[in-house]
Amino acid sequence: MKRDIRNITVLVLGLLSGFTSVVYGQGDSIDLPYPFRADPESVSSDVGESSPLFLNNPSNIESDIVYDPETNSYVFSEKVGQFNYRPSRVMSFDEYRNYEMTRSKKQYWNQRRLNDNLETQSSFIPTINVGGEAFDRVFGTNTINIIPQGYAELIFGFNMSRIDNPTLTEKLRKTPSFTFEEKIQMNVTGTIGDKMKLGFNYNTEATFEFENKTKLEYTGKEDEIIKKIEAGDVTLPLSGSLIQGSQSLFGLKTELQFGKLTMTSVFSQQKGETSVIDVQGGAQISEYEINADEYDANRHFFLSHYFKDNYDRALANLPVQNTGVNITKIEVWVTNKTSNFEDSRNILGLMDLAESQSNIYNTIWTEVPTERGDHPRNQLNTQYGEMTTTYSGVRNINQISEVLFPLLPGFSPGQDFEKIENARKLSTREFTLNSKLGYISLNSALNSDEVLAVAFEYTLSGMTFKVGELSSDGVSAPSTLLLKLLKGTNLTPQLPTWDLMMKNIYSIGAFQVNPDEFILEVLYNDDKTGTKVNYISEGDIKNQILIRVMNLDNLNDQLDPVPDGRFDFISGVTINPNNGRVIFPVREPFGSYLEKEINDPVAAEKYVFNELYDSTKTVASQIAEKNKFIIAGSYKSSSSSEIMLNAMNVPQGSVVVTAGGRQLTEGVDYMVDYA
Repeated sequence: MKRDIRNITVLVLGLLSGFTSVVYGQGDSIDLPYPFRADPESVSSDVGESSPLFLNNPSNIESDIVYDPETNSYVFSEKVGQFNYRPSRVMSFDEYRNYEMTRSKKQYWNQRRLNDNLETQSSFIPTINVGGEAFDRVFGTNTINIIPQGYAELIFGFNMSRIDNPTLTEKLRKTPSFTFEEKIQMNVTGTIGDKMKLGFNYNTEATFEFENKTKLEYTGKEDEIIKKIEAGDVTLPLSGSLIQGSQSLFGLKTELQFGKLTMTSVFSQQKGETSVIDVQGGAQISEYEINADEYDANRHFFLSHYFKDNYDRALANLPVQNTGVNITKIEVWVTNKTSNFEDSRNILGLMDLAESQSNIYNTIWTEVPTERGDHPRNQLNTQYGEMTTTYSGVRNINQISEVLFPLLPGFSPGQDFEKIENARKLSTREFTLNSKLGYISLNSALNSDEVLAVAFEYTLSGMTFKVGELSSDGVSAPSTLLLKLLKGTNLTPQLPTWDLMMKNIYSIGAFQVNPDEFILEVLYNDDKTGTKVNYISEGDIKNQILIRVMNLDNLNDQLDPVPDGRFDFISGVTINPNNGRVIFPVREPFGSYLEKEINDPVAAEKYVFNELYDSTKTVASQIAEKNKFIIAGSYKSSSSSEIMLNAMNVPQGSVVVTAGGRQLTEGVDYMVDYA
C-alpha cells in the first residue's frame, strides 16, 4: 500500500517536471507511458498535442526569437525575468524556414477545423439528416440546415401624467396609462438539401415595408424539368422593349424546361411602380399631379387677420402687390422640443392680440375707440394694455394660471392663450417672411401639439407699428414675453386661428425650379366626359381656363398685362422656386373665390369646395363629389450629367436607359447608385 502511494506521488512529480522517466529510492525507476513534453531538442517548452493534461507555461516565462545577421541564424530563447529558463536553441536559415512552414500549415488546418465547427454549431437548431432515397432525390441531399438570428424584446411600463389645470377636478388631473412595446428583428436563412434555399427577414422598426423580405427558392438540376420555383419576393425581367418586366413582385414564379422549350410563369402582386423620366439636353423633365386637398398644411401662416382679409385685394393686379405694409423686424417662437436652450424664452401667446373688433374672438376684450384703422398693433384692443397692467403677474410663467383665474373659464388655456416655458426662437434660416403680404413659411411643418407665436414690427404710411414684444424690447429673461398666437395646441376650424393657416400653397416636390418650360394647369375631373378638363362649363366663367379664373394667368413672358394661357411664374408671389411651392394669389381658390367667380348659386353648389377650408384636411379629403380639382404640370431641372430618379428601393438591374432609340448598357454607358 505504501509503495502504491509512492508510485502515484512520483507520477504526479513526473507530470509537473515534464520527464518521461523518474528515478527514486535506491536506483528504482518508472517509465511513464504518457507522451509528456520532455523533448530537450524542441525549440519551445510549449509544444505537443493539445490536451487538458498539458498545462501551458506560466505568464512569467517569455519566449523570444532573435535573428543573428553575422551567422545568418535564428536564436530561440525562453527566459524568466533576465535568466534563461532553458538552454537557447540555434537554427540555420533553412532550418528556420522549414520550421516556420510546418508551423504555419498546422495553424492553418487547426483554424479550418475550428471554422467548420463554428459553422455547424452556429445555430441552436442542429443540422437534421433525413433518411431515405426519396428525400435525397427531391432535394439533392438529406441535410436540413436552418440558421435563425435576431432578437425579440418586450417592454412593459406604467405612466402617470399629471396636469395642473385648475379647470379640472383633482381626480381628472392624474391620468394613469400602461405602455406596451414589442421589438422583433429576425433573420432566418437555411437550406433543405442543396436545391432549396429559404430567406426570411423581419424587423418591426424598419423604416419602410419593403425592407422586410421573404423568399423561398427551389433550383433543379440541369437535366430536370423544374428549373426553378420561387415564392415570396420575386422578379420578372424581360429582355424585350415592347413589354417591360417588373422587379418588385410578391407571389409565385416557376421556370420549367421541356427539351428546348423554356416556360416562365408568374402569379404575383406588384409591390412597386414604374416611372419614366425624360431628359432633354441634360435637363430632366418631371411631371406632377396634386389634388386640391393636398395643400401644404401646418407650414404657412398669416401674421394676423388683417393680412388674411387683404390678401386677395393685394394681389388682384399682379405683378403689383398693392400693400403699404413693410415688415422690418420679426421673431418667430415655437415649442422647444430640442435640448438647445441657448436662444429660448418664456412666452405667453395671445390669440386676440392686436386684432380689430371684427376679428376679436373673446368678448372680454374690446377695440380701443381712440385708435383708427384696422391694421394690427398692440393698442388696437384692450388685451395688451390689461395684460401689462391689471394682469401684469403673467410675467412670471409659474403664476399665469393663478393670475388669469378670474377670467376663466371664458378665457381658456389652449384656446385663447398658450404659455410655453423655454420656447425656441427660430433662426432666419428656418423660415421665410413675405414682408409685403404678411405671412411666414416654415421650413419644417409643425406637429399638432406644437405652438407657434410671433412678434413683429412694420411700417405703414410712414409710421411704425408693433405686434407683440420682441426680445430686444427690454423685457429681460426670465420674464414672459407677450406674443401673437398663430397656432395653438387646439387648432380646430371653430377657432379664428384656423383661418390664419394658409391653404392655398401646394408643394410640387421639386427644388430649384427653372422658369423655362414650367407648366402648371388647374384641371377639373368632369364626370360627364370622364376626362380632366381645364375649364368649367357653367356660370360666368363658362369655358374659361381655370388658371385664368384663379388669377394665375394675367401676364405674358415679359410680364406685360396680356394673358397668354400660361402660368405666371413670379418668384416669391405665385411660386417659390427654391423649394417648389406653388402659391395661389387668392386665399380660397376652390372655395369662396370660385363661388364669387361662378356667380350662380345652383352651379356653385356643384363645383365649390368650401369644405376644404372650413373643415379639417382629413374630413375634406373624404368628400369625393367635391374633391375633383387637380393641379398638374411639368417642370425642367437644371442641366447636369446626374439624373435624380426620385425613388427609393430601386431594385438592382431595373433601371433602363435609352438614348436616341438605342438602349444603353449599365456599367458601360452609365452607372446607377441604388443607395
